[in-house]
Amino acid sequence: MSLQDIYQNTIKFAAQKHTEINQTIPGTSLPYVVHLSNVTMEILVASGQSEPFNTEFAVQLALLHDVLEDTDATFEELSERFGKDVAEGVLALTKDADLPKDQRMADSLEKIMQQPKEVWAVKLADRITNLQKPPHFWTAEKIEMYRHEAMVILEKLRGGNTFLENRLQSKIVNYNADELK
Repeated sequence: MSLQDIYQNTIKFAAQKHTEINQTIPGTSLPYVVHLSNVTMEILVASGQSEPFNTEFAVQLALLHDVLEDTDATFEELSERFGKDVAEGVLALTKDADLPKDQRMADSLEKIMQQPKEVWAVKLADRITNLQKPPHFWTAEKIEMYRHEAMVILEKLRGGNTFLENRLQSKIVNYNADELK
């Protein structure tokens, strides 16, 4: 299957799942699929800067990275439709809601680090995409916490994808609570 066909098949599934719950990008009226396509664009650009890199695998992960965390999609459904490797990658990118909130990111990062580098790349791309102007209702403390969490992600996943690491570093530097409000 071509990369274009993989993209179309995957984005349709992800868009349907996120649309069923009327999910939008927080603080906007934009459909959530815009976030998914932005993460995928980061992956597509990074794929040209990264050797070796399984672009088809990474594109599927980018489009599906929040589907287990946010929708009624199941691991089994992903495994059957997209394969076990994709399902396991998405599961690693999914924070465990059964853990205390302050332990979820560390747990997810540990799982990501057990996966192929493309999974690392998707986590980096996700945070790059999320380090835009925060929702208007976020406090300065929430913004700073999010920035700090981005620094933790960068440090833990260093060595996963130099191109995306440099992009994330730049976004972190420019993500200042005082300037974003």
